Amino acid sequence: MGRVLVARLDSVGDVLLCGPAVRAVAASNPAGVVMLCGPQGAPGAELLPGVSEVIVWNSPWIASPAPEVTAGHLDTLRDAVADAGITEAVILTSFHQSPLPLALVLRLAGVGRITGASVDYAGSLLDVRLKPGEDFPEDQPEPERALQIAAAGGYRLPDDDDGRLRVHGIPDVTHLVGEGPYIVLHPGAAVPARAWPALHHAALAELLTGAGYRVVVTGGNGEPELTATVAGPDGIDLGGQTDLRTMAGVLAGADAVVVGNTGPAHLAAAVGTPVVSLFSPVVPAVRWAPYRVPVELLGDQNAPCKLTRARDCPVAGHPCLADVSPEDAYAAVLRLISGIPSLASRRETRNA
Repeated sequence: MGRVLVARLDSVGDVLLCGPAVRAVAASNPAGVVMLCGPQGAPGAELLPGVSEVIVWNSPWIASPAPEVTAGHLDTLRDAVADAGITEAVILTSFHQSPLPLALVLRLAGVGRITGASVDYAGSLLDVRLKPGEDFPEDQPEPERALQIAAAGGYRLPDDDDGRLRVHGIPDVTHLVGEGPYIVLHPGAAVPARAWPALHHAALAELLTGAGYRVVVTGGNGEPELTATVAGPDGIDLGGQTDLRTMAGVLAGADAVVVGNTGPAHLAAAVGTPVVSLFSPVVPAVRWAPYRVPVELLGDQNAPCKLTRARDCPVAGHPCLADVSPEDAYAAVLRLISGIPSLASRRETRNA
């Protein structure tokens, strides 16, 4: 018998969101599944239960900036898939992505059965094709979209799997965060249009520490100035000190996480930590809000940038997020840790 490949070629957050679908495929494949990811998403795949191997390949039709399309680059993927003994593939995509270019390369690598969702005629590229908007609704959470694609290929979660996001191998990070409860602030974002102003984060940190809460600030290797600004003299600055697995440990120990629509929001959901989601409406919250954890959704979901998928804010002043005050975020944190989410947040997360 051959092996099954599950593909998700974009960001780490998107890879984490397809975790339930990966588990559905793995439930019928005791040896686990092979996960195909881009360089950004690969660290997320390493954390997903059910993944036995990760193939990393930078896709010219997904990555930004995109690598050059060359025969050699395509052959690298074809050879890796053939060497892994892949006979079947499930291609997971968002609404704006096509599975067909990847399906073509997989066919050339000898993959005999391929499942995907495509608005375009797939011909012989897909054996199982779902039509978005016809076979399933587009306005649904991304994990549920991925589960429906996997189900079309014959893979469903076992009855004892509740379908929440999960990661495994969460480490003890007491040496980084110390003892006692804390709140995590993650001020960075993959694209500027999704970032809450740094000084708003810093003011929130001051409000929290002034009220007696310990604050831990996380960020990537390229964000030391940002995390230092937010942490100030009283917060714990972990900027550049955590890989994705370590960050999972930091988020897992937090009482709440304040974060934009970026990968760590989904990592927080995967470890079950409540999220204050500073959500820019450039993409719909109904699809990408933190999944099945307590959420306080902040940000004007009807701002002029709504559904533009903009990387840089197209509206002067970035009002969708800049108009959320530190006091608003502080109140949202208090609601989360007291277990009393606002009605408005529940409604906007569902319907935005």
